[in-house]
Amino acid sequence: MRVVAGALRGRPLRAPRGSRTRPTADRVRQALFSVLGDIRGARVADLYAGSGALGIEALSRGAEHAVFVESSRAALDAIRHNLHSFGIEKQGTVLPLRVERASRALDEHGSYDLVLCDPPWPEMDRALAALGRALDPGQLSPGARVVIEHPAQRPITIPTSLGLECFDERRWGDSAASLFVRREIDISR
Repeated sequence: MRVVAGALRGRPLRAPRGSRTRPTADRVRQALFSVLGDIRGARVADLYAGSGALGIEALSRGAEHAVFVESSRAALDAIRHNLHSFGIEKQGTVLPLRVERASRALDEHGSYDLVLCDPPWPEMDRALAALGRALDPGQLSPGARVVIEHPAQRPITIPTSLGLECFDERRWGDSAASLFVRREIDISR
């Protein structure tokens, strides 16, 4: 596993040992970020961060800052190692929390332009509900995008409270990503 593009292109990423974490494959990250386009200057939240590969890929491609939310000790060690070995510790904030308990900590780091979410697939329903507790529309900048990776054979629904609408879905083998954008809310009513 390596960083696919940007300033850190080709640098190897450490992944936690064991089967609990399923890092996003290089080809999927490449395709996903091609769909997202220019993310320079973006503030990113990487939820269920695992090795931190998605958030680090965003930083490599010019994102301003990334917040990594993860509860597994092995995964936290991998994220911290990766940030340190690339010399980008100041561009990343690591929150050692379960996603459903991260709302206040996420709020302290401002609003987000891009949220990357790759939850454990066997816990997808619980993870999507946790996403609704962790984020609120006020934490998302206007036009913010939210990416959720999931099994290709399983369509997903997200909490309507987030005010997001799906604008794309991509599939790569058994992996898929649903891409959402924050709708503008009409406050004139």
